[in-house]
Amino acid sequence: MKRFVPQALLIILLSCLRLAAAQNPAEKPAGAAGAGKNSKDAARSPNSNANPSNSGAPASGNENPSVASSDVLDRQSNPGDPLLDVPPPPKGKATLVGGLVGKIDPIRNRITVEPFGGGDKMKVFFDERTHIYRDGTETTQANIHKGDRVYVDTLLDGPRVFAKNIRVVTQLLPADASGQIMAYDRRSGAMTVHDQLSAGPVSFTVGPQTVVTKEDHSSGSVADLREGALISVKFLPGTRHHGTAQQIAVLATPGTTFTFAGKVTHLDLRTGVIAVDNMSDHQTYDISFDPKNKLQDDITIGSQVQVTATFTGKGYRAQTIAANP
Repeated sequence: MKRFVPQALLIILLSCLRLAAAQNPAEKPAGAAGAGKNSKDAARSPNSNANPSNSGAPASGNENPSVASSDVLDRQSNPGDPLLDVPPPPKGKATLVGGLVGKIDPIRNRITVEPFGGGDKMKVFFDERTHIYRDGTETTQANIHKGDRVYVDTLLDGPRVFAKNIRVVTQLLPADASGQIMAYDRRSGAMTVHDQLSAGPVSFTVGPQTVVTKEDHSSGSVADLREGALISVKFLPGTRHHGTAQQIAVLATPGTTFTFAGKVTHLDLRTGVIAVDNMSDHQTYDISFDPKNKLQDDITIGSQVQVTATFTGKGYRAQTIAANP
């Protein structure tokens, strides 16, 4: 009995301890709690070693070195070397120059152009900015040859003449001119006409193959071509300064009489000039008359008149002026 009592007390004591342990769980170890606190503080700290760039861990996929390199080489961030890149073309209004190619210098990128109609030779520079065409097809400088007929759009680039466009033309088309014969050399066939459209001289050659017609559209000859005559010519531009005339129509020769009928558009009684809008060709002609000869009272601006005049080589001189009813 004495031995039983202490054992019973021991069993009861152990049961109480187990019950207390179940109701009050054991506290976490101090080291674990400290570690959790320190880890939170480290996450909040700006000097934390959590930054991947400061750790030994490999960089993430968004920090690819190749992407960074391509950004550095981007044209917007690196426009290039200003000493090596081609500058923009010069600004300004281009001037058209036509002529024949003289010398070609592929080392200095320039050609020499001999302008049509004479004049000083011109050195024209070109580069990657220049557009070169041969009979309408874009090409390269290798297709520009000495003696070629070219038309160049030129711009001033500092002290140099720069070619914006170079057009080589080998397929020649007939050209037209209409005006008064200024000079004609019957031996060589060289003729110069003051063209009414361009208000300048046009030169070409009259040869055996040239067809000449008179004012009445009958067949003519070179004998009908005289200085001061009014002509209309169709010629083929040549490879030198002169073209070759294909057809020449003689419109008027000095001493020829013409009749004009139409409305008066201008009248100057003091200087003796009347302008008539001719109905047959819808052209306006200035006709001189002797201001001492008094005109009919009913002839004013807007009147219908009929004028008989002689072509003098310098203009038309009225013989008679009459009002049309």
